Amino acid sequence: MEMIWQGVLAAIHLLITGDPEVVNITLLTLKISVTGTLISLLIGIPFGTLLALKPFPGRRLVLSVVNTGMGLPPVVVGLWVSIFLWRSGPFGFLNIMYTPTAIIIAQAIIASPIIAALTCAALQQTNPKLRLQIRALGATRLQYTWLLLKEVRFSLLAAIIAGFGAIVSEIGASIAVGGNIKGQTRVLTTATVLEVSKGNFDIAIALSIILCLLAYAATLGLTILQQKQQGGS
Repeated sequence: MEMIWQGVLAAIHLLITGDPEVVNITLLTLKISVTGTLISLLIGIPFGTLLALKPFPGRRLVLSVVNTGMGLPPVVVGLWVSIFLWRSGPFGFLNIMYTPTAIIIAQAIIASPIIAALTCAALQQTNPKLRLQIRALGATRLQYTWLLLKEVRFSLLAAIIAGFGAIVSEIGASIAVGGNIKGQTRVLTTATVLEVSKGNFDIAIALSIILCLLAYAATLGLTILQQKQQGGS
């Protein structure tokens, strides 16, 4: 209990004093997580919409792969992204290995299947009568898709929360492709593991508390937006 209490006190101290290294790590974590989430939205929502609304041969197989991707181990993603971005890999010429960009790519790959699967599930659960009504009103394909997405907007916000949560809490991919380099690719999860390996449990607890507060603040904002829209609908 004493160790936990020391960690809590250390977290409070770091937050109050605004330790430059902790601030930089926190800001980098937020930047990478938000960017990765936005990219996964641009990939996941259109792909999930396509799976839900466009019949094509092999759709069930593709959907099963996407659903499997929801539980894809981050360390596996980190391995394959590393292979592709390594100097001898297909995209080694980009020289982005061990950079924040590499972490963003890996995290977007992790979150995209989650958002795509949840988007597809939400659209497939819409009332068939609503679909017929929209078509009967002469809506174009784009209007039809937009109206259905608007109908499931609360579920989409839940998908965003799930995607962000998966990104901000992962560590395997961040270490594999980022290298946990101080001042460059060190984020809250990798910094916490580093402090644990050094035996600095009080600092590790402090960083974990800050990470939880960051995740809570982001998801709280999205939850408030979700409930506010639901109450006003």
